Amino acid sequence: MEQTDVKNKIDELTDELSTYAYQYYVLDNPAVTDYEYDQKLRELAELEEQYPQFARQDSPTKRIGGAVLSAFETVVHEVPMESLQDAFSENEVIDFGMRLKTVLGGEVSYNVEPKVDGLSVSLAYENGRLVCGSTRGNGIVGENVTENIKTIHSVPLVLKEALPYLEVRGEVFIPRTAFVRLNEQRALKGESLFANPRNAAAGSLRQLDPKIAAARQLDIRVFNVQRIEGHAFQTHSESLDFLRTLGFKVIDNYVCDSIEAAYAHVQQIGERRADFAFDIDGAVIKLDTLDKRTILGSTAKAPRWALAYKFPAEQKTTRIRDISVQVGRTGVLTPAAELEPVFVAGSTVSRATLHNLDNIRQKDIRIGDMAVIQKAGDIIPEVVRILPEKRDGSEREFAMPHSCPECGSEVVREEGEAAYRCTGLDCPAQLLRNIIHFASRGAMNIEGLGPAIISQLLQRGLINSAADIYYLDAQEVAMMEKMGVKSAENLLAAIGNSKQNDLGRLIYALGIRHIGEKAGKILAREFGSLDALMAAAPIELICIEEIGTTMAASISQFFTEPHNLASVQRLREAGVNFYAQNALVTDRRFAGKTFVLTGTLPTYKRDDAKAIIEGFGGKVAGSVSKKTDYVLAGEEAGSKLTKARELGVTVIEEDEFHKMIQ
Repeated sequence: MEQTDVKNKIDELTDELSTYAYQYYVLDNPAVTDYEYDQKLRELAELEEQYPQFARQDSPTKRIGGAVLSAFETVVHEVPMESLQDAFSENEVIDFGMRLKTVLGGEVSYNVEPKVDGLSVSLAYENGRLVCGSTRGNGIVGENVTENIKTIHSVPLVLKEALPYLEVRGEVFIPRTAFVRLNEQRALKGESLFANPRNAAAGSLRQLDPKIAAARQLDIRVFNVQRIEGHAFQTHSESLDFLRTLGFKVIDNYVCDSIEAAYAHVQQIGERRADFAFDIDGAVIKLDTLDKRTILGSTAKAPRWALAYKFPAEQKTTRIRDISVQVGRTGVLTPAAELEPVFVAGSTVSRATLHNLDNIRQKDIRIGDMAVIQKAGDIIPEVVRILPEKRDGSEREFAMPHSCPECGSEVVREEGEAAYRCTGLDCPAQLLRNIIHFASRGAMNIEGLGPAIISQLLQRGLINSAADIYYLDAQEVAMMEKMGVKSAENLLAAIGNSKQNDLGRLIYALGIRHIGEKAGKILAREFGSLDALMAAAPIELICIEEIGTTMAASISQFFTEPHNLASVQRLREAGVNFYAQNALVTDRRFAGKTFVLTGTLPTYKRDDAKAIIEGFGGKVAGSVSKKTDYVLAGEEAGSKLTKARELGVTVIEEDEFHKMIQ
């Protein structure tokens, strides 16, 4: 293909995909199937990889996230991103309208908008192209999160009109459905859950790795023109209509000719809270005429021409029929109130989280109590309080079980923690998460054995523990969805290869609480075999540097649980290596030395180089400081290399590193 043809094709695909994305993400009216879009996107990505000189800045491929950022730069807002004064009653709203009417000398019109509960951002465009996306910060200074903003499909990278300059304000959020999926995925990985969509959106937008932000399915609603060159408006509603023509996803807005009509519309929005795809915590009333806003001005904190009416959380009263216990994928036992069904905030609720036993005791919640229920963040049902005056004496106190309701293993509560945990390695409630961890890169590193395959294996009854993966039958695996003979052979070969892993990986893979990847290596080096570790007394464990009392107790507890011992025996019989390769290594040439790895090394994988350094007694850090001894730099080394040179830290390349380890 000629160079000119390549450029034309890239331009054609970029324009076509941008149009499809606008129709899908902004207009909610897809013109092609997901498959067709993905095929064209793949074609564009392949062309851009071969001919990077023709890739455009507004390419849809930029939406998937670029290089990891070292830190966020600060951005000074030329137009302050002010907060709003709050109102909680009809009287406050009417008083607001009366003040405006008195100052301006007559009736005025208002613009009413739902108030998205997300993270406020500013988007700046020069000559129609996005040049900066920043957080509100303190209203005067925010953070430059442009690369993360670019991952939001509803944010136009190029406007439909090349205005000299435009700055708009909007609210970034995670849609409710995406929030539920995100928490489900985090639970699957054993990660802490986000409390509400707002926290999730804020955390996502401030990730240093844009790929993480891209995976969170962020969205935006734009609600204000901060500054513009090349156009003028008389009213706020007119400016929002103009933003829609430029390609923005704009907040729904309604013009009202009196403050009474505005308040009535606020109440209508409140009644429809459950209908929105995103969380709202109120509605905003704004003076619609822009030149009159100038007359009113602002206080030190907020404009005098706008008001945020905050909705109270909808609460209902119902009876707690029972308190059940659910075992999460991390082994935590979570009590839940089984309720007489009640309709709250748009849906029928029959169960509410009680978090933990401490929360139950603090609120004095008993089985049979009448309780006030609401949805935290309008999503997660919770018990706000109980009504002791409704008690008749039949109510019963709740106690946590001593054994796991799923597998019968002992339930423990560690000192200083609120959570009760199941100690069973093969507890059905924890099983999926445990096997995913067992096969993960830092543990047994079994290529091809991801969450989807593990879920299928469990559903088909082919495995009931992590140890069972070493007994899989190739024919049965080949019959699974999206597998086949060759894929099954490759998977079983990868599983077989993992038997030779060093003991440190196996110790980490077992999922012993508090024992991470680094601790697994330390224990392997100190004890030399899994049998020696299993036989170690707590005092022996505590004497090891970096192994504290909590970790020692967790190890001892793990190897006294019958379910865990049975799984270890299955691993032994399968031929999994129980010995440390570096247990007898006495060469500590890197003892006391700290390395930082950056860039791509020609020969070594980063994990391999790290293992070599640690095998010789050295440490590998994630950032460069004055305490760093060496920076091992490969191709495309970034900010770490720059900082090393600034601090005078010794920089070595792979050839020199190779000489050091001979």
